[in-house]
Amino acid sequence: MMFGAGLFSSSWGYKLGREALKEISQPDMRPSNLTGKKNSGERKESVMMLKEGDIINSVKQRMAGKSDETVQVASTSVPASQPTPKPEATPNSTRQSVFPIVSRDGGITMQVTSASRKGSSLQLKVSLKNEGEQSVRFLYSFLNVTDDKGRALSASVDELPGQVPPDNKVYTGIVQIPTVLLDNANELAMSLTDYPDQNLQLQMSGIPIVQ
Repeated sequence: MMFGAGLFSSSWGYKLGREALKEISQPDMRPSNLTGKKNSGERKESVMMLKEGDIINSVKQRMAGKSDETVQVASTSVPASQPTPKPEATPNSTRQSVFPIVSRDGGITMQVTSASRKGSSLQLKVSLKNEGEQSVRFLYSFLNVTDDKGRALSASVDELPGQVPPDNKVYTGIVQIPTVLLDNANELAMSLTDYPDQNLQLQMSGIPIVQ
């Protein structure tokens, strides 16, 4: 009885399991059909082989086109040449351009041709020329130098002759002024007369004080 009951139970369980699995099917796991759907026809793909000559020609054409583009970009990236700006004139160069400063009277020409600083003094290069008919004598202690503040300045004269003959020659010398006296001054004025008659009035102004 027990054997018969076991056989009946196993047969009944097998039947129930088969009925339960009747509607379940195994999915299609082939690589060509990952969606699980069945294809009605098989898809065929073909591979096109290129010729070696065509590949080389295509590479050369692309390289040539890239080279032309590079040249064009390089040519457009070079900026146009700009004119070199002229340097602005400095105050000293502007002041130096006023020379020479000239004064004439009675056939005597007096010039200040340059100004410069040397040590603790301002040096003015001065020239005298006599185009008259008589010699003219100068006493340089009568040389009068003032600044643009109206202050009288002491000055010493070197190398200028005490008497200028009527030979049309140019005689040069130096007028030296201590820089300690030039505080806040920008320009100088200078005057000279002959000795002893004092008939000549050689006067100059606007002499720049260079730095």
